[in-house]
Amino acid sequence: MFRTLVLVVFLIPAAAYAQTANDAQASGGMNHQTMNGQSVAGSGPTQHGQAAFAAIQEIVGILEADPKTDWSKVNIDALRSHLVDMNAVTLSADVKSESVEGGMKFTVTGAGPVIGSIRRMVTAHAITMGGVNSWQFSAVETDGGARLTVHAPAGEADKLRGLGFFGILTIGMQHQEHHKMIARGKNPHS
Repeated sequence: MFRTLVLVVFLIPAAAYAQTANDAQASGGMNHQTMNGQSVAGSGPTQHGQAAFAAIQEIVGILEADPKTDWSKVNIDALRSHLVDMNAVTLSADVKSESVEGGMKFTVTGAGPVIGSIRRMVTAHAITMGGVNSWQFSAVETDGGARLTVHAPAGEADKLRGLGFFGILTIGMQHQEHHKMIARGKNPHS
């Protein structure tokens, strides 16, 4: 009797493991317990389909959950326009980087509507981030876009150079708050 009990105690977990492995193999190697770090067993799809759509969906969810949301001022179209600018600059702008004393100068150019996106993004970023962590930002418009000059504190020159223009745009978690402000009808760039 004792042998049978010990055998059962060891076989049940092994059988469960074998079933999980078989399920994963049958589904093309994906374990149904997690996919991209999210539980998917019986919960339906978790992906929003596209990054800009997901960002809008996230903000709408936050606004809906906040009983203080003033829906008369909400402007999701303005948030979408900002996300279009982010996409255009990230994927279509050309950047020339140049070292300057105490920092870097980034000349950002594009064609057609990308020029406007560059000007809006560079100017907004300089206003929003100027002085954060003692980094100084200045922006000027150029014929083909804009120029961003960034001065970093002593000892952070390598970080500034390593980040480059696109890395600098990501510094801080201001974008999420920035997106909420735009959606709420506020101007975060003043």
